[in-house]
Amino acid sequence: MTPASMRGRVLVVEDEAYVRDSLLEILRARGFDVSAAASVDEALERLARAPVDAVLSDLKMPKKDGLELVRRMQALSPDVPVLILTGHGTVASAVECLRAGATDYILKPVEPDALELSLGRALEGRALRREVRYLRSAVAGAGGSETAIGDSPAWKRVLAMVQAAAPTDSGVLLTGESGTGKELLARRLHAQSARASGPFVKVNCAAVPLEMWESEFFGHRKGSFTGAQSDRDGRFQLADRGTLLLDEVGAMPAAGQAKLLRAIQDGEFERLGDEQATRVDVRVVASTNSDLEADVQRGRFRADLFYRLNVVRITVPPLRERKEDIPPLARHFIGEIAGRLGREAPELPAVAVARLAAYHWPGNVRELRNAVERAMILDPSHGLESLDLAQEGAPLPLAGAAAPTADRELNLRESLNRLERELLLEAQRRAGGVRKEAARLLGIDPRNLAYYLHKHDLAPDASEE
Repeated sequence: MTPASMRGRVLVVEDEAYVRDSLLEILRARGFDVSAAASVDEALERLARAPVDAVLSDLKMPKKDGLELVRRMQALSPDVPVLILTGHGTVASAVECLRAGATDYILKPVEPDALELSLGRALEGRALRREVRYLRSAVAGAGGSETAIGDSPAWKRVLAMVQAAAPTDSGVLLTGESGTGKELLARRLHAQSARASGPFVKVNCAAVPLEMWESEFFGHRKGSFTGAQSDRDGRFQLADRGTLLLDEVGAMPAAGQAKLLRAIQDGEFERLGDEQATRVDVRVVASTNSDLEADVQRGRFRADLFYRLNVVRITVPPLRERKEDIPPLARHFIGEIAGRLGREAPELPAVAVARLAAYHWPGNVRELRNAVERAMILDPSHGLESLDLAQEGAPLPLAGAAAPTADRELNLRESLNRLERELLLEAQRRAGGVRKEAARLLGIDPRNLAYYLHKHDLAPDASEE
């Protein structure tokens, strides 16, 4: 039998106790997670406390009937299907219920198989509608619509640079803190270019194992090494006639930087096992939250590759430097998340706006989205009034961390490096030496933590557990 959690949560609304208990028994036996209410008012109270996936309601009930419930549900949660049960069905009442928004109209006595089939269809339809909304929002995000949100001068300058650079094939280097939206800007560069109909391919340079680096970027032939059981195209070939985003390019191993430079300069490379070079037409966009110029000076990053990538440099400002963009971004996320959850989008109350504006947002736009989603999931009945930015496990705030004093130099690069180092140390301390937990506190991928520890000469001796 399918687990109840997989079949869906159903609220049964029936004033006759015998019929109500019978319906509960039927649905539970068929794997549904079922609750019950004896009236429309009780049903609305239950729905305010705990959302459900479907409602099964009797039509004729004292005071308020099933038709009234259908109308209320259309106003409150139009995405939740309502199935109407009646022992005195007429064509007129069926038409009235369906016009009001009911999903189905079922005659009593209920045939269990038919009821299960009708509920199953209703739940599948709801799931499909939610998936369509989610995919539409994902496509819109992939096209860069989210990056257009904001009216601050700093953000408008970024968008103007993106618009100017997009029609060209010049290399673009996107710099800025983690979570500021560098990938979305890269997608916007692609969407506004002549390559928009071609592929947009992303590779996280920090996540590629060293032994798989060449295969990941340039591909391989079957049998070219142990485990190569079939031909594979690398990221460069997948991005032919399109755009390749090198995310966290500063984490690229030294051994791969020369081969990457050649592929960018000459537009060709050799797959492992190939005797002839493969030619591609790829525009390369790179992003990083590290100081590449400092890495060049330390010998960790090739100067010629840096200059090849750094033709157009776009520095993405952190969210704390464009706080006027926080409310419209939050409202965008509210609508997107509500659609994915199958709910009506709540209003953004003034108390939440004040809390959002007062916070420093070390995790930037990504953290803002996570905070909104957390509030909508954990306390749906209160919307965003209960937004809590200081909960345990939230990313470390910048307030008070490594602030410049009269005894400290005000050099921006050195101050940022010092702040980064102190955050790493504090995260490791709070995590008790567990690297995965430290990465979670910092809001970064655990695989990126080794890079930062190496950058600041901090021994990566913490446990991987």
